[in-house]
Amino acid sequence: QVQLVESGGGLVQPGGSLRLSCVVSGFTFSSYAMSWYRQAPGKERELVAAPISDGGSTNYADSVKGRFTFSRDNAKNTGYLQMNNLKPEDTAVYYCNARITRAGVKIDYWGKGTLVTVSS
Repeated sequence: QVQLVESGGGLVQPGGSLRLSCVVSGFTFSSYAMSWYRQAPGKERELVAAPISDGGSTNYADSVKGRFTFSRDNAKNTGYLQMNNLKPEDTAVYYCNARITRAGVKIDYWGKGTLVTVSS
């Protein structure tokens, strides 16, 4: 069974930093692409960071460019989102997404999310 587990969220003051982790398990034959999304209360879910291509650069939302860094350790099946200089508007539930391609069909898997609260 495919499972994604996020961790690392919590309460942080403006200007602080957090690192989120996403551990992926259950993929046997398929490789996957990982991305990060977030959803603030009453708002639509938005894409935060996604790879341009396998082993390539990362596309970041304009609001987080220069502050967030997306990395991935394939040996550990773990993705990371390093968040620096956090702002109150970064407050949201952050979700990890894994996408596989099978016979040309895209299939998405989601974690349950981890809450990040930026407040003084």
